[in-house]
Amino acid sequence: MMKLTRMKLKSLICLMILVFAVVANADLANFDDLSLGVNSYWNGSDGTGDFTSGSATFNNNYNTEYSSWDGWSYSNKSQIDPVEKGTAGQYTAKPGIAQSGSNYGIAYVGFAENPSMTLDTAGVVGGLRITNNNYAYYSMTDGDSFAKKFGGTTGNDEDWFKLTIEGFDAGSVSTGTVDFYLADYRFVDNGLDYIVDSWTSIDLTSLGTVKSLEFTLDSSDYSYGYMNTPAYFAMDTVVPEPMTFVLLGLGGLLLRKKR
Repeated sequence: MMKLTRMKLKSLICLMILVFAVVANADLANFDDLSLGVNSYWNGSDGTGDFTSGSATFNNNYNTEYSSWDGWSYSNKSQIDPVEKGTAGQYTAKPGIAQSGSNYGIAYVGFAENPSMTLDTAGVVGGLRITNNNYAYYSMTDGDSFAKKFGGTTGNDEDWFKLTIEGFDAGSVSTGTVDFYLADYRFVDNGLDYIVDSWTSIDLTSLGTVKSLEFTLDSSDYSYGYMNTPAYFAMDTVVPEPMTFVLLGLGGLLLRKKR
């Protein structure tokens, strides 16, 4: 490999900055390439099932007998007055707006299969943005006919609502898990208790190279073996791990310098 002149080195650095800028804006999925009317949602009732956004496929199961769904839906619903609570709020992210763009995903852990996301090509997922939807948020905040108010009447109950994201490689072997608490009331100081109400970033690089991600939910609130907390969350903007692509780009540029 010949030595790089100062001019060539500057050109290389400029090209790498360009590569990084392009990659930084190349989301794996952000739901904005899916068509929706204003303040509406899609839940699979048209029978089309699994859908694709960017370079990822999301599972959807719609039961026509019960007019119910699980897996993934997508939405651009915003907060309205009065605020939608209960099942009416299942398609609304608590922040009332997408993390970026207009659309976002809504996941429901039902009875057919867990929500999952499958990549076109295995790779490192840098992270994604997560928040509660209205149904789960207000159920935990106020309680409802099925679920308790988190913290109980005194605020001392050590309640929690946890999302677990598990990675799988191309051979369907688990690469590990990442936990994220959508609500946590286990602190000695009740002033630290929280229920997530804004878009929050989750780092998934510890999962390594994955072909798919599977999402499950768990809660401190159970009755007769079933979770009472509504099994929903909202997700937006899944991003690749930028440095992986920058290094690949650097390798390609250096190879071109060979004689």
